[in-house]
Amino acid sequence: MNKLLEKLNIKTNRIELYLQALTHTSYAHENQADHNERLEFLGDAVIELMMSTYLFTHDPSNQGILTKRRAQAVREEALVLYAEKISLASYMRLGNGEQEAKPSMIADAFEAFFGALYMDKGFDKTYEVFHQIVIPHLKLVEHIKDYKTQLQEFIQLERKSLVYKTTKIGGPSHRPTFKSEVYLENSILLGDGLGSSTKEAEQHAAKAALSKVVKEHEV
Repeated sequence: MNKLLEKLNIKTNRIELYLQALTHTSYAHENQADHNERLEFLGDAVIELMMSTYLFTHDPSNQGILTKRRAQAVREEALVLYAEKISLASYMRLGNGEQEAKPSMIADAFEAFFGALYMDKGFDKTYEVFHQIVIPHLKLVEHIKDYKTQLQEFIQLERKSLVYKTTKIGGPSHRPTFKSEVYLENSILLGDGLGSSTKEAEQHAAKAALSKVVKEHEV
């Protein structure tokens, strides 16, 4: 952890915050430690604020375009890319049942890290670190297609349509879990997925569906 903080020029007396940010619930349950879910909640908003600030000050586009660019730059696939640039996964604390950090876990930890940084250092330092990690890689993010887009393009080759349905909402009210299913022509189930929002659940459903249809076409 100290190596990561040194790399990012973060000096702190609250290292426990950053340790918590990189602690998955599986590790926390096994070791009676604090997990990163609350910091993830905060960090999600912090990253959106940082990206909004950057786009507002550097991009003269209208609100609609800025909103689209922000969504593209802070989606899960993009957060994982940023996290890889600082080897964030190598600092994560996982339970014994987790072989390695899944992309969604890495994205959550990245958000939690910025939640911790914001709590520790406030806006200015957080924006400085955000700029250091994220901005140099925005061009790479532009070329990442999300799973819904990839699936849509694949299915359009057959001139067919997709329908997404939210089929279940569970979990506590402060942290609900959504289940989404994606259907071909509103009748054939292609895949399902879970997420902390309908948007995330649909992406995971699209990922599962994409894997399925690609394998079927390879046969």
